[in-house]
Parts: sequence; structure tokens; C-alpha cells
Amino acid sequence: MTISPREKTYAQRALQHTNPAAKILLETMERKKSNLAVSVDVTKTRDFLAIIDAVGPFTHVDILEDFEAELIQQLQDLSTKHDFVIFEDRKFADIGNTVSLQYSSGVHKIASWAHITNAHPVPGPSIITGLASVGLPLDRGLLLLAEMSTKGALTTGVYTEEAVRMARARRDFVIGFIAQRRMEDVGIAAGETIDETEDFLILAPGVGLHAKGDAMGQQYRTPKEVILDSGCDVIIVGRGIYGTDPSLTDAIANRAQEYRAAGWEAYLHRLPSS
Repeated sequence: MTISPREKTYAQRALQHTNPAAKILLETMERKKSNLAVSVDVTKTRDFLAIIDAVGPFTHVDILEDFEAELIQQLQDLSTKHDFVIFEDRKFADIGNTVSLQYSSGVHKIASWAHITNAHPVPGPSIITGLASVGLPLDRGLLLLAEMSTKGALTTGVYTEEAVRMARARRDFVIGFIAQRRMEDVGIAAGETIDETEDFLILAPGVGLHAKGDAMGQQYRTPKEVILDSGCDVIIVGRGIYGTDPSLTDAIANRAQEYRAAGWEAYLHRLPSS
């Protein structure tokens, strides 16, 4: 009988993954008892580092107004200090040759420091080929955006199915999806069987404990709805944690702990032994 990834512990899944970035992420989650990713969407380096020092991140370095190369070493030092994995939410969306240069070069040199990044599947399989040419030798992993949490998003139906098929063809580098649910049954043709070893990580944005949405179309679900009900693996939370004042680091740390506890409790409740 096939056991769904949602019924396995993160530690069990880490043992079965061959991609180093996926293994590191799952091992870190198990070790820290946390499935929280904090989205640090601020424009000042001071605020960026303060939030990360308080809670640990995934990042958007391309929106920093005062980015300097020295920031990357500071980020890596904090990663070691607080034992977290760095996910740069770059959302690549161009042809293979272009994204390979965007990933490896330019001001940010993302591949040199981010364990994980992500991409839109719009350009087709060539975007994975381009990113993998840079990321695989560095033991990196890629997430494809299969679904989004905003109202009216076009990431549905055939789009999502094709994203999953693309991922299945490159399981050496594609470790999972930005999505709202598990993808095991998506993109399966009539008569096709699911590979029992398939285990894509699902990182879900649009998570909130105290709000259902915002004025720009974002829609929120609770950690229980995301982890327990929908079987996702990681909750992505931004403004629900850092709020409107990035300088209030104690309050930020407390809110992060609230989300961390809720996410981990939902995970424990979905395991068969619970």
C-alpha cells in the first residue's frame, strides 16, 4: 500500500529525497519543529536584517532599496546562527538562457547563497533546464508556482497540470510547488500510474490567523486549513508576522512563535499516530 507524503514525518521524507536542498529543508523542519517560512517583504536592509534575526526568513532581496553585496554574508551568518534555510522568492519567468544568467550573475548572484528559489512554468521546460544548469552543481532546489493565493489567479486547471508534469520530468532539481494543496493526483493521464516515490514539497502562501484577506486580493487560510486539511508542508507568512513596524522585533518574534506553534500542531495532527 502506498503511503502519502502527508502521512509521513518530515524526517522520514528527508531520508527518501535525493535532492540536497529538499533534504536540508525537511531535516531543518524536523530538527527545529517548525514548518513556518517567514516572507520578508521590506525595502530597507536594516528592517530586513532585524526581522530575519528575530524569526528567520524567506526573502525578496530584489525589493531592497539599499542592497549591497555585504548583505549576503550577513544573511548567511544569520542562517548559521539561527539554523534556517534560505528561500529566495525570485519567481523567475523567462527563457532558459536568460534565467540562468539571472540566477548566477548580476547584482544578487542568487544561486551562490539561496538554498531554494522558484519559477513560473509559463516559459515551459526550458526554464527548468536553464536554472538547473546553474543550481544542480550547487546542490540547490527549485519550486514551481503551480497555484497562487490571490483572488482571480490564472494558475488553475491546465496551467497547474502542466506545471506538475514539468516537475515530474525534472525531479532531480524541482523539489516541489508553491500551491494550495497536494499535487499527487494532478496531471495524471488516463491509465497512467503515480510513481510511488514521488514526494513534492508544498509551500503554501496566503496564511493568516487573524485576517481573511487584504485590499489587494490576497486570500488567507489558517495554518490548520493549510497543513491539516489541504496537506501542504510549509506555511508562508509575511505581514501577519512582521506587521507594519519592522522595528518591533519582540512583537514580531512573539507572532512568529504563534504561527510556528499553530503550523506544527496541525502537522502533528495529520500524522497517522496522532
